[in-house]
Amino acid sequence: MIYNIAIFHFPGLDMARLSRLVISNQQHHVMQWGHDRQAIFRDSEDYACFLAWLAEAAKQFGVAIHAYALLPDHLHLLATPSDTDGLGRMMQWLGRHYVPYFNRKYHRSGTLWQGRYKATVIESQTYFLTCCSFIELSPVQAGLALEPADYAWTSYLHHIGARHDALITDHSLYWGMGNTPFQREAAHKQMLEQGVSQKDGEALLHAVEKGWLLGSPAFKAEMAKHTTRRVVPGQRGRPRTQKAASTDPAT
Repeated sequence: MIYNIAIFHFPGLDMARLSRLVISNQQHHVMQWGHDRQAIFRDSEDYACFLAWLAEAAKQFGVAIHAYALLPDHLHLLATPSDTDGLGRMMQWLGRHYVPYFNRKYHRSGTLWQGRYKATVIESQTYFLTCCSFIELSPVQAGLALEPADYAWTSYLHHIGARHDALITDHSLYWGMGNTPFQREAAHKQMLEQGVSQKDGEALLHAVEKGWLLGSPAFKAEMAKHTTRRVVPGQRGRPRTQKAASTDPAT
């Protein structure tokens, strides 16, 4: 099978420090990179240990995991926290367990992550299934597998019925893909075969890297009511003062 894989270029990792956008009971795309894009997983034991701790942390802090992909140097999650603290507490708990394990095993010290994890809210009706496809296709896009089924460390095999993954909480939009498990699994497989467009892939990456909400104007306006943090970028530059405006020859 030939997959429609667009080539996505990751934007720069540095950005002005801004509090993360986390809204309870909304879907979040989460990314975490290894320090200097170094490996955070080196063998199957690393992947398995991380997933076991992720399952424990997600349950402990009330975070539903809908999709994931663990790649050698970074990871993706599609998750719904039940409150505004759960996502951050889950990621912190994971770091406190996984990083010491990794450092002991490979005789290293210091940080494993490239700064803070990145996360943003996505509008489900428009972007949930696209984000799920993007995540589960990431090993193919990265050249780690020819097909998503060839890569063990994503949620894809769960969604096509090849294995049961207790970590995954299936979202209502996944259930809406068919009336029976067979229909849902076939529809999910077909969805990934269609791939993710360049436009959608870049929108997902830009949103999570910059921390801005991804969705329609109406969704952004609604979500703005549930957080004190801005959900979209402000205007560039400083507003002109009244005096400056009055003396501007263009006015």
